[in-house]
Amino acid sequence: MAKYGKPVKDMRLRPGMTVGELVAQMDGACGFTSKAIADGVDVLEAMVKDTKCVRFLSFPACINATGLRGVIRDLVKERFFDAVITTCGTLDHDLARAWKDYYHGDFELDDRMLHKKGVNRLGNVLVPNDSYGIVLEKKLQPILQSMYDEGKRSQSTSEFVRYLGEHVDDDNSIIHWAAKNKVPVFVPGITDGSVGSQVWTFRQTHRDFTVDVFKDEDELAGMVFGTKTTGALIIGGGISKHHTIWWNQFKDGLDYAVYLTTAMEHDGSLSGARVKEAISWGKVKEKARTVNIDGEATAILPLMVAALLDRLR
Repeated sequence: MAKYGKPVKDMRLRPGMTVGELVAQMDGACGFTSKAIADGVDVLEAMVKDTKCVRFLSFPACINATGLRGVIRDLVKERFFDAVITTCGTLDHDLARAWKDYYHGDFELDDRMLHKKGVNRLGNVLVPNDSYGIVLEKKLQPILQSMYDEGKRSQSTSEFVRYLGEHVDDDNSIIHWAAKNKVPVFVPGITDGSVGSQVWTFRQTHRDFTVDVFKDEDELAGMVFGTKTTGALIIGGGISKHHTIWWNQFKDGLDYAVYLTTAMEHDGSLSGARVKEAISWGKVKEKARTVNIDGEATAILPLMVAALLDRLR
């Protein structure tokens, strides 16, 4: 006789139920993505409660142009993670939104018209030039000069971001809380964004000023070598995802891994690669607790983090 899992149960929604109760019902309902969300919260809970685990948080820049920036900020503020690996655009959006507003838009707006008006479209979020490149240049050049005047010539990206975070007085900022809680933020693609361009511009008149990515690799090596247990919440893909799993192969792979992505695996892309593929490379352990969630982060991650907070508190 075939062996089955738990019976599928119908969800019972009621007024006033907590997000934690809702996600618990998703587990019992055992339906498609809802089951993966519930499993993902289980893995995150185990990872956060594992006091011997070094935890990595990886995500791309685009989500920080939305309100999801506040959820990422809370994960750093609550010290759920020991290190962040992300892209330069995260610095762009986090800093720009500390000083200026982004606005609601629509996917179907006329992009030619927006360009004429000096407005950039990021999906259905509108980013005026005044709220992005212009304000970043105005605010960052004096900070870079202060950095230089203090004798800082060659820094890792984590040291560079820590300095920026210490000079941004905004409780909504991710890097503000990372600096406050001494959580290193690694940006392996530091030149691929507006902040990186500002550093390049500054360097035209300060040729001995540089960002040394190899110093980051030394710090990451110190985090993984000799560490028995590591875990990661990996949102999206790209360089931040790969840098996270790449370094964890040097300790025989992650022990916990939660992937959240909209990408498909059939084109061989890293962004769409499932956790099981990383096992073949030794980037995730064969017996690791893992889950792959197919879905868009701005819709799913708030649900997962709210349920996680319910459980932990």
